[in-house]
Formats: sequence, structure tokens, C-alpha cells
Amino acid sequence: MPKPTRHNLLPPGVEQRAALLAGQHITYTLKRSSKRRSIGLRIDAGGLTVSMPLRASEQWLSEVLRDKADWVVEKLQGWQDRKPPEVEFHDGAALDCLGDLLTLRVERGTFVAPAQRRGNDLCVFLAASATEKHIARDVNIWYRIQALQMYEQRAAHYAPLLDVAPHEIKLSTARTQWGCCTAGGTVRLNVQLIKLPVRLIDYVVVHELAHLREMNHSARFWKLVESVCPDYVKLRAELKAVAL
Repeated sequence: MPKPTRHNLLPPGVEQRAALLAGQHITYTLKRSSKRRSIGLRIDAGGLTVSMPLRASEQWLSEVLRDKADWVVEKLQGWQDRKPPEVEFHDGAALDCLGDLLTLRVERGTFVAPAQRRGNDLCVFLAASATEKHIARDVNIWYRIQALQMYEQRAAHYAPLLDVAPHEIKLSTARTQWGCCTAGGTVRLNVQLIKLPVRLIDYVVVHELAHLREMNHSARFWKLVESVCPDYVKLRAELKAVAL
């Protein structure tokens, strides 16, 4: 039977639990809701989340987890396989940018300046005592600057084609979303997108801008996306294969 794990930082109705599924110890997040009528399982980059009715029995939960055990283990392994390798921050390390590989060059000395791209190199200028943490900081600042510039440019290109006017383009660091859009017209785009080819950035930009006219995923929404991004189905599938 799954066992609850207490966590003082979790909101009411949410628990961290562990269960033995298909011979493996699996931790998951359990969410109880008075609005649910059935038990649902979702797996994403954050792991397994189980949503269940407020007064559902532990026996029902155990039966669902047992029946879906093989599926859960398979899907979790799939997400694990999709995880990108950890980024290293040292001289000679490889960095992704717009679908290309850059080589990180660390120049230490008395000259300290913001990171800058030189051809296929990304150069950071740091004090001799700088650590990998300082290198990572400068690289990530550079990524954020490049990302916001690129996203604003692509949004400015596509907005007139979709007959929309976004209020603001902002960066996001969400773990499971490439982008999102608010009813107030703010479009948030994940900073990690800057590492992908421009065609995928364009798809996400178009997708979110289209939500300014259709706040749903109806047939009309997809028709709008297709009007300026005719190969969106292919791009959508390509993006789904990329892990955040």
C-alpha cells in the first residue's frame, strides 16, 4: 500500500508518497480534489502526479496504481532517457545556442566583462579566482539577454500576421512549459528555447501569440497557427521530443 510522506511545505490536499510499482520504488505527488470523480495519473518532467477525489479510498488508489504499474515505470523511464545531459561550465565545454554548438572559452585575468560571442565561441572574462559558479552565472546572463532579444524580434514579426498585439514578452524558467500566455496579453517564453533551432522558437512564439485570439486549443486555434506556420504539426512533434 502506498505510504504518505509528510512535507510541511506542501499545500493542503497535496502529499508526497512512495509506492512499490512493478518492482521499483516510485515517489509521486498525490493531489486530492472535491472536483474530481476519478483517479488520474500524469507523468512529466516533474515525475508522477496522481489526482484523486477528495474521499476516494486507499484501496481504490492502490488498485489503480497496481493496474498502471508497468505503464508508470515505462513512462518515467522515458522521461529519464529524454533528460538533457548536465551542462558543464569550464573552458572548452559545449553549449547549445539556436540549434548550434558553441565552445565555451574562459579568459581569466584582470579584465572582467560580460560574456560575448565570437564566431562559434562564447567567451567569458573573469577574475583569476572565479569558480565554475561564476562562469555559469555569466553564461546564463548571456543566454537570458539573447533569449529576450530573439523572442521580442520573432514576436514582432509574427504578431501583425496574426493580427494581435502582445502587451509584453517575458522570460520564463518553468520546468514543464515552453511558453504560456495570459488574458492580459503577457507572453512568457522559456529561456531554454534559445538553445533550440529558430524554427522551434518560431513555433512556440506563434502558438502563444495565437492564444491572444483563441485562449483554447480548438480547431479555430490550430487553423490560426497553421495560417502562419503551415508545418506546425511536424514542429510540434519535434518539440515534444525535446526535454526541458
